[in-house]
Amino acid sequence: MIVLVPVYRPGDRLPPLVGDLRAALPGADVLVVDDGSGPPAAEVLRAARAEGATVLRRRVNRGKGVVLRTGFRYASTHHPGRDVVCVDADGQHGVPDVCRVAERTRATGAPTLGVRRFDGEVPPRSRFGNEATRVAFRLATGRDVRDTQTGLRAYPAALLGWLTTVPGDRFEYEMTVLLRLVRAGLPVEQVDIATRYHGDNSGSHFSALADSVRIYRPLAASAAARLVGRREADAVPAAAVTTSRPTPATRTP
Repeated sequence: MIVLVPVYRPGDRLPPLVGDLRAALPGADVLVVDDGSGPPAAEVLRAARAEGATVLRRRVNRGKGVVLRTGFRYASTHHPGRDVVCVDADGQHGVPDVCRVAERTRATGAPTLGVRRFDGEVPPRSRFGNEATRVAFRLATGRDVRDTQTGLRAYPAALLGWLTTVPGDRFEYEMTVLLRLVRAGLPVEQVDIATRYHGDNSGSHFSALADSVRIYRPLAASAAARLVGRREADAVPAAAVTTSRPTPATRTP
């Protein structure tokens, strides 16, 4: 298993997160990809490397989609045949939840989402945004995905090459991936995880206006295509994703 952590201006939570992930997932490799944070991030990234992470740094900030594709490309080239679980660096995802999401993909061979329970103390914009995109996604695809914006996602190794071809440079990338998987009729597993926010989610780099527009653009296109009965062709390697895998005990991390 490869744990991919995309970062931009990472904080002090990153190095202990790397250590905790390596302790909880023996044999897994942690890959941190920095999105052009510049010199201010050097110390934190050095500390993450000291905890055992492989750190890749992009010179220019390009967006989360570019960083994820960079990580998928590196994983498929340097660690072929290994699944990837993506984890946010801001402390939203508990390590036990990361393990459960990774284990579901390892056992089923299907992409897996860690879906947050939007109860308790959740920032209003996060609660409203998730519900709005959930409704829009259901209208666009006919499938109910309970958390379309989660950053905790696991992908089987067979999909990594395809993931490097999906367009979208920023937060819309993850929405486009999900839309194409669902439209292709592939199974998408959903695992309940805890909802954790720090400082009213102040560490998020999501722009409520610009990134929301980017996310809703592919949703609107899919909804329009569904209304007029037009089938959108997506070159997703459906045959590569199987629902039968050896039990986790017989697989290497």
